[in-house]
Amino acid sequence: MLELVTVAFASLLAGFIDAVAGGGGLILVPALFSAFPNAVPATLLGTNKGASVWGTGWATLQYVKRVQLPWRRLMPAAVLAGVGSFAGAWALTMVSADGLRKALPLVLLAVFIYTLAKKDLGREHAPRFSGRAEAMVAGGIALAVGFYDGFFGPGTGSFFMFLFVRLLGYDFLHASATAKLMNLLTNVFAISLFVSKGHMWWHVAAMMAVTNVIGSLLGTRLALKHGAGFVRGVFIVVVGALILKTAYDAFLR
Repeated sequence: MLELVTVAFASLLAGFIDAVAGGGGLILVPALFSAFPNAVPATLLGTNKGASVWGTGWATLQYVKRVQLPWRRLMPAAVLAGVGSFAGAWALTMVSADGLRKALPLVLLAVFIYTLAKKDLGREHAPRFSGRAEAMVAGGIALAVGFYDGFFGPGTGSFFMFLFVRLLGYDFLHASATAKLMNLLTNVFAISLFVSKGHMWWHVAAMMAVTNVIGSLLGTRLALKHGAGFVRGVFIVVVGALILKTAYDAFLR
């Protein structure tokens, strides 16, 4: 019971962070591994997806209602994100991710420094493309980051947000909304793979799903209330935490 309470609370915090700026896995995945140290890693990762997809889905629904985005043009990109995620998971069975594990902290550090240096980055919503061009650029981002999500994963939401801000000209609020849509599809495709392999604890996922949705509700409301500046601040904190976590995993463990 103590383990279930622990991961349920971690899922609430993860849902909150994910709804605002991505990176909820930074909290929930370590909590699962700590609470159930003898479990098969794939089962814990599948259970994490089985819970977080509900919070992501709720956040996506709330953003769709309140944030004006070209959703019809972005839906094909979301499907490409799911396809990329499945392809990345398949590629992981063929090659090792060790090189990427060591490079990731450096990539995140570059994102962190660039965001801090560009103080106006993501504060104003000024899309650079429209129509088919916007759909194509969004599709390229979705396919690439989706592949990364399936192949390795940490910081997927943050990468989505940064690239939508930097390449498409979105502000952080609109980028967060778009990232939720992409993450929803990558999670659905990943869950289908985990379930087909039997890597899902349904009872644990169900409990964590409830608290994840509660956290997502709180995070979404704050993001919508306070806007792009608030989301940018949380994004910087999350990326900073990801740098520390991924550097520790790559070089010190």
